Amino acid sequence: MARTRFSRMVSVLILAGLLFGAVFTARPAAEASTRMGAWVDSVLMTASTSDAEGVSKLAADELDIYADPVADPALFAAVTGNPALEYSTTLGSYFELTLNPYGPNFNDGRLNPFHNAKIREALNWLVDRDHLINNILSGLGLAKLLPITTSMIEYTRYIDKAKELEAAYAYDLNRANQVIATEMAALGATLVSGKWSYGGSPITLIFLIRTEDSRRVIGDYVANQLESVGFTVDRQYKNSSEARTIWVDGDPAEGLFHIYTGGWVANAISRDETSVFDFFYTPDGYSIALWQTYTPSPEFDDLATRLLNWDFADMAERATLFERAMELSMDDPGAGSLHIWLVQLKSFYPRQADTSIASDLMGGYFKELWPYTIRFDGMEGGQVRLAQAGILKEPWNPLGGSNWLYDQTAILATQDAGLLPDPNDGLLWPQRISQAEVVAQTGLPVFKTLDWVSLSYADLIPVPGDAWVDWDATNQRFITAAEKYPDGTDALVKSTVTYPSDLFSIVKWHDGSPLDLSDFVMKMILTFDPGKPESAIYDPELASAVDDYLAHFKGVRIISTDPLVIETYEDRYSPDAEWNVHTWWPNYAHGPGAWHNLAIGIRAVAAGELAFTQETASNLGVPWANYLIDGQSNPIMESYLFLLQAENYIPYLPTLGAYITNSEATARWSKIWSWWNIYGHFWIGSGPFFFVYGPTGSNELKLARFTSFPDPAGKWDAFVANPALSLNYDSGAPGSYLTLSGTGFPGGTTEFITVNGQNLAIFPVSPTGGGAPGLAGKDTIQVATSANGSFTLILATNQAEEGDYQIATLYSPVEPLWFSLDDELPVHPQEGSGEVVDLPADSAYKWLNFLPVVNRNY
Repeated sequence: MARTRFSRMVSVLILAGLLFGAVFTARPAAEASTRMGAWVDSVLMTASTSDAEGVSKLAADELDIYADPVADPALFAAVTGNPALEYSTTLGSYFELTLNPYGPNFNDGRLNPFHNAKIREALNWLVDRDHLINNILSGLGLAKLLPITTSMIEYTRYIDKAKELEAAYAYDLNRANQVIATEMAALGATLVSGKWSYGGSPITLIFLIRTEDSRRVIGDYVANQLESVGFTVDRQYKNSSEARTIWVDGDPAEGLFHIYTGGWVANAISRDETSVFDFFYTPDGYSIALWQTYTPSPEFDDLATRLLNWDFADMAERATLFERAMELSMDDPGAGSLHIWLVQLKSFYPRQADTSIASDLMGGYFKELWPYTIRFDGMEGGQVRLAQAGILKEPWNPLGGSNWLYDQTAILATQDAGLLPDPNDGLLWPQRISQAEVVAQTGLPVFKTLDWVSLSYADLIPVPGDAWVDWDATNQRFITAAEKYPDGTDALVKSTVTYPSDLFSIVKWHDGSPLDLSDFVMKMILTFDPGKPESAIYDPELASAVDDYLAHFKGVRIISTDPLVIETYEDRYSPDAEWNVHTWWPNYAHGPGAWHNLAIGIRAVAAGELAFTQETASNLGVPWANYLIDGQSNPIMESYLFLLQAENYIPYLPTLGAYITNSEATARWSKIWSWWNIYGHFWIGSGPFFFVYGPTGSNELKLARFTSFPDPAGKWDAFVANPALSLNYDSGAPGSYLTLSGTGFPGGTTEFITVNGQNLAIFPVSPTGGGAPGLAGKDTIQVATSANGSFTLILATNQAEEGDYQIATLYSPVEPLWFSLDDELPVHPQEGSGEVVDLPADSAYKWLNFLPVVNRNY
């Protein structure tokens, strides 16, 4: 992304590497322990009103961890200046402007300028993103124009197109004003005394501005810019809950807002961002009323769907589709510039220095490994006090409950998984499965990195006739491949997962019920049933997801029960073999679920007394199903618990009856009855923690350690250390020697370093130097890490020229470093020892050099 500064202004440029890199130091291995499950006894989660309050409470030892990303320079200084505090960093948070495109007029007749795609597009020229970064965020961010993650895999893969669009949409206030003036006049608006009017009244833009973070200042800047081109702006300052009732829960046709300062967290390392166009620009992306006003052109809608489903022959065709979608995200006549992307934050997560927790490069503390690794250093037990901006925002239910990040943080602690992601590179590692095999169609760009998965290729991957490929909701039975495809069918990818032989004896649900094959089959049923119109629990808000899944799903087959072995056939694939492994672990879109606690909600929904999704609940006038403690759905679910226990109920009997005996059903109903009597809620999982209390809408919830969790406490401790890069000099003249140091990497491995190359390529580079797709012609440097995961590399710049350079790692990605070369700066001699690598000529990023920032009054 273009940066507004001279190349000599390196303090902003290399902030990513030197300022943040210092805290990423490897911790010593945990001491030997016999403790099982979580390291701590409990986690008390509370809501904080602001980042400033969270940091203040840390400093006062009233909190142990603040689990919200912070990007406030003053707070960063407060944390780094306090020896009792430590932090981890992330690139996963970003700010944007969410626009309301309903129109052209709201229900009351007011004109909505943002129904016009050209006016929306003009907002990209209206906003000076470099000003936001340098003057508001003090360098703690990267400019963001596109829905993909700046500086990460997709961005660097299509960097030529990204740079082209960034140049085309660079800050240009005059151009923004001209486009807006032309389009407003065409809409029938008039400019009266410098202010736009329509029908004799001023056009007032209602701007929802979040108050908890720097979005308040950013919102004021954008409001001033809008006023400078003739709009009247009603600045409505609101916290997350207040704003949500309008932009999420409200009717766009009522015109209760025009713009919202949106904030999103990409809480996973984005190895594949083909889904972003479908999510942000089509009605299928988000089941709220605002998204249902989105009307992408047929071309954009088709591109978004094809990318979502990996409907392309090879990476070349993928590039064609992806780059065209990048263009349309800006200027599509129906859905272009629905979101005006502003900045990708270089956020930090502060905590007490005596605590440890795995931190994801993109998601920070919000990722799956946090409950497995959270602890007080050098001790077992204790209660961690954790705060974030909100908790218990919406009802919890596994199929269609809360999707708020704040709720999902707690939900993740209650669920286990077949696979868990590496917080440093996003690749998956086995948690519950014992082995996996992936077969890809010959010629597909699928590669493997880790040894736990095997990968092979086949010219044809036929789907067996007895594989389950669809669901008959009327008769509650699976449809086989032989029935649906009498002439046969094949798949692009097949995965075979084998679970350990003791799986069903060691893994238990929180209420004490043993995990069972029936829970896996229930997951398979509920992957389809809620989206089938014939189903008793049909939900229109879930139907589109089912239809999308069936577009690429080709079948599943249980080929062994002892041990459990599951085959899955798919036409949607990932370039990473590890991400093609389908486990069918009983986690759902919004949390974990056993067949028996799910059955309670299913019966209530089938009776028309509850609904799994918010929109359907609102349309039917019934409560949104909540498995926690509340005054609406809780009594309904309690009544069904009584009924189902009395019936010894087995859901989907025509299918699940083959996997659940009457005595097993009796035992399940007895367990959950006891659970409900003790805890008063129906949320159960199999994760390291279970939910103890916290009524919906309260400011506090408690999670307690699940003592029957089957793993040693230190199983995932190796992932607490974060790799980091540092340079001894961040600038110099050509001819300088710069020492690159890496710490916290996996020990005894080969790391691949790129300099102004494809920074985070997802394709492994052959150790023999054979290269890989996507790296042709790139300068990829290999270094061997020591036993403790460190390395040193000396970069010689004798052939290099003036300009900017980015250093990144390939296999264990970290936040990239930047350095600059300038003839007016000193030449640094070689220091220390180590392998010396020459930087090639003609490799500088000249396009990063722009004029210095000019402070503007606003």
